[in-house]
Amino acid sequence: MKSLVIAEKPSVGRDIARVLGCKQGGNGYLEGKDYVVTWALGHLVELADPESYGDKWKAWKMETLPMLPERLEIQVIKKTGRQYQTVKTQMFRKDIGQIIIATDAGREGELVARWIIQKSGVKKPMKRLWISSVTDKAIRQGFSSLRDARDYQKLYEAAVARAEADWLVGLNATRALTVKHNAQLSCGRVQTPTLAIIAKREAQIKAFQPKSYYSLKMKSKEASWTWKSAQNSSSTFSKEEIQKVKTQVTNGTAVVKEVKKKQQKSYAPQLYDLTSLQQDANRMFGFSAKQTLDYMQSLYERHKVVTYPRTDSRYLTADIVETIPERIRACRSGVFAPICGKLLKTAIKGNKSFVDDKKVSDHHAIIPTEQGVNLKDLEYGERKIYELVVSRFLSVLLPPCQYQQTEVTAVCEGQHFTLKGRILEQPGWQEIKMLQKEAGMDLTESEEAEEEPGEVVTGSIPDFRQGQKILFTEGKINEGKTKPPLPFTEATLLAAMENPVKYMESADQKLKKTLGETGGLGTVATRADIIEKLFHSFMIEKRDPYIHLTSKGRQVLELAPQGLTSPELTAKWEQELADIAGGKIKKKDFEAKIRTYTVDIVKDIQASSKTYRHDNLTGKKCPECGKLMLEVNHKNGKMLVCQDRECGYRKTLSKVTNARCPQCHKKMELIGEGENRRFTCVCGYREKLSAFEKRKKESGGGVSKKDVSRYMNQMRQEAKEPVNHAFADAFAKLKL
Repeated sequence: MKSLVIAEKPSVGRDIARVLGCKQGGNGYLEGKDYVVTWALGHLVELADPESYGDKWKAWKMETLPMLPERLEIQVIKKTGRQYQTVKTQMFRKDIGQIIIATDAGREGELVARWIIQKSGVKKPMKRLWISSVTDKAIRQGFSSLRDARDYQKLYEAAVARAEADWLVGLNATRALTVKHNAQLSCGRVQTPTLAIIAKREAQIKAFQPKSYYSLKMKSKEASWTWKSAQNSSSTFSKEEIQKVKTQVTNGTAVVKEVKKKQQKSYAPQLYDLTSLQQDANRMFGFSAKQTLDYMQSLYERHKVVTYPRTDSRYLTADIVETIPERIRACRSGVFAPICGKLLKTAIKGNKSFVDDKKVSDHHAIIPTEQGVNLKDLEYGERKIYELVVSRFLSVLLPPCQYQQTEVTAVCEGQHFTLKGRILEQPGWQEIKMLQKEAGMDLTESEEAEEEPGEVVTGSIPDFRQGQKILFTEGKINEGKTKPPLPFTEATLLAAMENPVKYMESADQKLKKTLGETGGLGTVATRADIIEKLFHSFMIEKRDPYIHLTSKGRQVLELAPQGLTSPELTAKWEQELADIAGGKIKKKDFEAKIRTYTVDIVKDIQASSKTYRHDNLTGKKCPECGKLMLEVNHKNGKMLVCQDRECGYRKTLSKVTNARCPQCHKKMELIGEGENRRFTCVCGYREKLSAFEKRKKESGGGVSKKDVSRYMNQMRQEAKEPVNHAFADAFAKLKL
């Protein structure tokens, strides 16, 4: 008898098939002596549409809400139905004795395979392959330690509970809002609180009142000294105080009170999980969260040079330590070769800073695999992401950076002044930064990083001794103004979604702790999609590089039931889902609560007296239904969309391109149609597309016809996408 292996994607399936010696090609599967390998295309089965339960839910009417089927059914996704039939056929073969689930190791991966098996009705023994990378070595090791699929039954139940809860709450709330206001509106337990987080930041910025503060620098023959207040602050809000201090100490004699010299260490930042990687990639290279995830998926599945990307852990398990030398050898191509050579000459040991089994749940941190790569085979984005992963991996293996810090304190007329200097003694992991700097990588610190108070001089400072007298010859008062918090970028929004506790209204500390422990809003696997959906549904827009709410987004927050606008709902759900996976509570009890909650939110929307107002109507009529169209800003340009939710017509007006303005070098927009297409820039520059192509051709660079054709195809594809993306995957094909 043979075993049937079900992978989540064709690329992973083919890798597994190659390792298992399955070379005989079939239509959607590969076969060998002992195994048959087939694959899904992501989800092949989903929760059934409301329309499939009967005529009463085919039309969108308030009187038919809430939709509460006695049992939520599953259905085959039509566009991938052919592959489902292929998988089903293999499962029912008489020579197949058992099924090996080899989908992604996690809650959602479990759902992919189990729904296919459930829908087919097959009853055969099942095993589970659980691996964090798809290298040949990892696959062989995984197949040598298969587990009984029943060990993951509770995980599957938690996955079903999550999907059904999102269907019940998201679809009912979306239908109720849409019908109530006859507009393309949607809400959900993750996307709506994310909007609320952005709204709260915008309110803080709007309410912010700048306040002047003052600092003082005093010069002596030896150095420049920073004034410190009695509270050890280097600034004050009192102009009178700082002026008084300056007058008091100018031409005064200061006495050195203390000279402190101590050895300091700085340690490498933690290994990457997906969210921290997405943050750095956005900050350094401007990649969106979705782009970073796509690059990671390619590096994981196609090139097989990084481990499983959708992880929320920043630690390794102890069993990985023995594989580290092989992984270092795989990283020797590129800028980090000298570091790799140095590390391979030392004994590699794991320590608690990056190895801790207790801090790893499903998957360990993102690190390189044992498989090398020719960097020339990677696309630009893939290479940048790979280099980030490698640099962080090598950093934690290097010793800490060591330096000697000297702090001198002097007193003049009762006022304290300090001088700090730092001498590097051993670069340690900072060697990585040095190599990155030489290679031209952006090492800008995080926007939200805390600055060290006072000024630190890099390098030696004059030698001072206790009791030494110093003459302050002149002083300078510097004035600054407090600044409001910055609007969110994708990097900082990801951080807020991961840790949304400070945006919660509740004072319940237990709930806040739960939200922190369960990973915040969404998961590492879904946050990028949530942000993309908010862009595509025109509830947020980007004004380079910051994210802002649109009028539609603000109104959705006003119209949505209050419970759906807070991260608390996710905190409660994730805790209960974790309890289902851990066998602490029953799935049916969780579902009963969800059904009651669904009834309540529909009643809230029905009873609301609030209204929705289109404030972006144009005078242009829809060519399909004749109604006036709306002008909206999408992520990379402008678009016209029909206001009628049942029509859904859309037309791209402009899109930001990678073509640079010859005057100010900013990215230009491409607008117009046919021969009238032209590039425009914010500086006022205008140029027809034909003239641009001619100019670039003569200069030997720029955009090729192939690039333009690819761009136009992309615009046409975007025009076909549904206007309103709702929260759950189950909503994807609804015409809202």
